[in-house]
Amino acid sequence: MKYDKLYIGGEWVLPDSKEMIEVENPADKSIVGQVVAGNKEDVYRAVGAAKEAFKSFQFSSLEDRKKLLEALIPQLEKRLDILASTISKELGCGISFAKNSHVLPYIQDIRDNLKMVDDYPFEEKFDDYIVRREPVGIVGALTPWNYPLGQIIKKLSPSILGGNTMVLKPSQKTPLVAYLLAEAIDEAGFPKGVFNLVSGRGSEVGNVIATHPDVKLVTFTGSTKGGKEVAKLAVGDIKRLSLELGGKSPAIILKGADYKLALKKTLDKVYLNTGQSCSAYSRLLVPRSQKEDIEEMIIEMTKGYKFGDPRDPDVVVGPLANEDQFKKVKGFIEKGIEEGARLLLGEVPKESYGYYVNPVVFTDVDNKMEIAQNEIFGPVLSIIAYDSLDEAIEIANDTVYGLSGGVFGDFDEAYEVAKKIRTGTLVINSGNQLHRAPFGGFKHSGFGREGGKFGLDEFVEVKAVFI
Repeated sequence: MKYDKLYIGGEWVLPDSKEMIEVENPADKSIVGQVVAGNKEDVYRAVGAAKEAFKSFQFSSLEDRKKLLEALIPQLEKRLDILASTISKELGCGISFAKNSHVLPYIQDIRDNLKMVDDYPFEEKFDDYIVRREPVGIVGALTPWNYPLGQIIKKLSPSILGGNTMVLKPSQKTPLVAYLLAEAIDEAGFPKGVFNLVSGRGSEVGNVIATHPDVKLVTFTGSTKGGKEVAKLAVGDIKRLSLELGGKSPAIILKGADYKLALKKTLDKVYLNTGQSCSAYSRLLVPRSQKEDIEEMIIEMTKGYKFGDPRDPDVVVGPLANEDQFKKVKGFIEKGIEEGARLLLGEVPKESYGYYVNPVVFTDVDNKMEIAQNEIFGPVLSIIAYDSLDEAIEIANDTVYGLSGGVFGDFDEAYEVAKKIRTGTLVINSGNQLHRAPFGGFKHSGFGREGGKFGLDEFVEVKAVFI
């Protein structure tokens, strides 16, 4: 797949930049595509198109905005197989996982937003004033490689429904699916300039978007380090910011919990997508008296997750996404051994034809260790024992992050614990994290929310009109 054009102003146009970026398949290190490495001139042209489109689109009716997303859904559905296969090739996950976790849930998310928006308070009347929620303006969307389609849609839907126009920079690691989305948007008949795509590197495209004076909102999903850099750039122009960043989320097993359920939920979070999810439950807090029983269950249950080459239809978990990820995860595994944590499962990965890391479980972990404090972003779990409920809560909160987590046990007790955990989302027992619910973090996990009306709140400005 070679994309030598950019999508700007409703057309596929030749870029100013002549440089290309190669896209690597992490399963075998082969090159599966190329995209434009955009530059400042390309960004300025895209922002210009978005600015021109915003002049009229901001006054479009909600019904007309809804029709755009309604038209996009069948375009995505007819591309389901190529969307899934493309994500599989550029990210490294299995085809079925790509389809069922990276594509279908986000098509449903568009439908959920279409249902939600009918009740959204774009205009509220009070006795002496009216509150209006109006478009922010031009949105600069900077999206990550780990959910390369989903994270775009989570920003695109509320942006459109809010009456904004957008300039998107997808990750340079997984940009191919963004081009397929742009093709779908084009065929769905979006007005010219409402959506614009400029691929490229963060330093050459993302930074320009973040500092462009006509961009009024920067919505960023990625690492906490990257979020800090974007925030510094954007704040100079007093831009609106929404940051969905890293996590080091705890799963807390209480005495008397359904251990099988708790471990299935935890292992799914830390193994699937090869642990490359910001909301992964990478710290497992267990009662010290039950630690050995839980360790035995983890060893047995891990056998149910087939790691390997994603081209094998039976494989559930593929390689890490790229060489940088492989080196980072390998380094943390070595650090965990150096720090004195005990390897219950796994080993230090070796270089091979792809970026493969099998499941790694550390036990006897102290929460002060680097493997317990840093986001590893791989299939690496740290087991931390506790002696009292107060200690478990203290350990859970003892991190700079606050994105996600789970609590497993008697509901009343689990809910009391959940209320004391400083994190943006929490699952209790068999609860499921839903796309239509608010998602976002406390502390260094960012600010702002995605999902449902809370996600749309990020894309509107509030105006009070006194009458």
